Amino acid sequence: MSLTDTPPTAPRDRARPPRPSSKPNGQWKIDGTAPLNGNEEWKQVDDGLSVRERIENVYSKGGFKSIDPTDLHGRFRVWGLYTQRKPGIDGGRTATLTPEELEDEYFMFRVRIDGGQLTTEQLRVIAGISTEFARGTADITDRQNIQLHWIRVEDVPEIWRRLEAVGLRTTEACGDVPRVILGSPVAGIAADELIDPTPQIEEISRRFIGDPSLANLPRKFKTAITGHPSQDVVHEINDVAFVAVEHPELGVGYDLWVGGALSTTPRLGERLGTFVRPDQVVDAWHGVTQIFRDYGYRRLRNKARLKFLLAEWGTEKFRQVLQDEYLGYELADGPAAPKPKTPGDHVGIHKQKDGLFYVGVAPTVGRLSGPELTKLAEIVEAHGSTRLRTTPHQKIVVLDIPEAQVESLVAELGELGLSAKPSVFRRGTIACTGIEFCKLAIVETKVNAANAVAQLEERLADIDVPHALSLHVNGCPNSCARIQTADIGLKGQLVTIDGEQVPGYQVHLGGGLASLDRDEPGLGRTVRGLKVAADGIADYVERVVRRFVAERDVASDETFAQWAHRADEEALQ
Repeated sequence: MSLTDTPPTAPRDRARPPRPSSKPNGQWKIDGTAPLNGNEEWKQVDDGLSVRERIENVYSKGGFKSIDPTDLHGRFRVWGLYTQRKPGIDGGRTATLTPEELEDEYFMFRVRIDGGQLTTEQLRVIAGISTEFARGTADITDRQNIQLHWIRVEDVPEIWRRLEAVGLRTTEACGDVPRVILGSPVAGIAADELIDPTPQIEEISRRFIGDPSLANLPRKFKTAITGHPSQDVVHEINDVAFVAVEHPELGVGYDLWVGGALSTTPRLGERLGTFVRPDQVVDAWHGVTQIFRDYGYRRLRNKARLKFLLAEWGTEKFRQVLQDEYLGYELADGPAAPKPKTPGDHVGIHKQKDGLFYVGVAPTVGRLSGPELTKLAEIVEAHGSTRLRTTPHQKIVVLDIPEAQVESLVAELGELGLSAKPSVFRRGTIACTGIEFCKLAIVETKVNAANAVAQLEERLADIDVPHALSLHVNGCPNSCARIQTADIGLKGQLVTIDGEQVPGYQVHLGGGLASLDRDEPGLGRTVRGLKVAADGIADYVERVVRRFVAERDVASDETFAQWAHRADEEALQ
């Protein structure tokens, strides 16, 4: 077998701009606004914000069959609604069937949670909706949202009413819009926080989410903002990100990153080299978003993310356009944030700056149920708190716990399956929605990943894994579970094993973002021909982890990612 090795310093070359062509790329400021494909046509007619009125007044009364196809497959997304996969359709048919053939008459429903900030009252409402309307389903995503399933269009107006009564919404939770804003799960409470980004997150959300001027972007647009030194918002894979840093003359502000995204052509974001004061964050965010709107490629959807524009322009031009055309002033030069010194998932028990404690717990691959969410709210309130956070790692952080209540809280959350002291595998494993509900998926994810975690905890109880280890399981090549930035990333596809085609995964090894154990972000390595059957996750991970523990360079405290990039192909089988 041959080897394709992507070292940590090379991944930015993988997302290139469209090749020079006589055809326009659909950049509004260069080519004009004439739509160049079907998606651009319907977005110009109606970008999706107004479809809510039709959902409330027409479709909820007429039922699924009354929904206009363009609304169903396009505009509904702007309000957090995707049709889910019809049960019983195997992964081999995903690429051969139309959306109409794949879809059920039920919806995946995404609740937008900017900054991951929740109250127990809000959690109870989500739990009630899950129990009453969603067959008890609830998944915490790796973008701090909560997704429900089995939603009927008839019930959507009532669900919106309940969510909005407690300050929640689904506005622009999906679609070619500014999606949820990732924020530090410990914003405003961590003792070692550099700055609280909550005011900036709230102002962006208040001013621009639902703003018609930003409701027709070339593709999805993802934001991350953190004031915590653990860099806990996976900023390197967002379209725009602000990372707290201390400037030697100007004090604490933010380092601005742009152009990160994964999917099938991954590219890590890049620093613009600027220092953004807290009072400049909203303007800078708005400027970057407008650059994407005005200069982003619209002709080919597979080349429409901001990363492709950055690949053409480079950071110097991007910064100059931002300053000259959108801000009207220059941003100061600024330093890079130092390497994180603590884990960014916030699992465990930690002291807050006010003397109370926060406790991070790990649901297995982010999956809970409506009744479990209700019980979680009850436990949190019984221990003196009304606040909790979701995280970009499919974890939950409970805030404001008095010291005397910490051990009791940890014990009761543990009984609910939420461990504050999880195994390395339970802590490090995330999974996307998978074939159970997703029309793009080829392979099951949640169940396979959860089963693998349980097996690995038993099989590898005899060894001490020396560092955190991430296992990310994705049901298709689109990388919602960030497979290229995991120690072990599994990409769902049909694989041939012993001459038979079965659901399985392609293996990526040694990826990761900047962390306690890693100086620089980098994408994983793939070995051609290295595939794992869907039911063979635990077998493979056990084998490769045992090999790592046996062969790692103990003197240099070698990590799994470092070993995986230098190991021979045979060792990775």
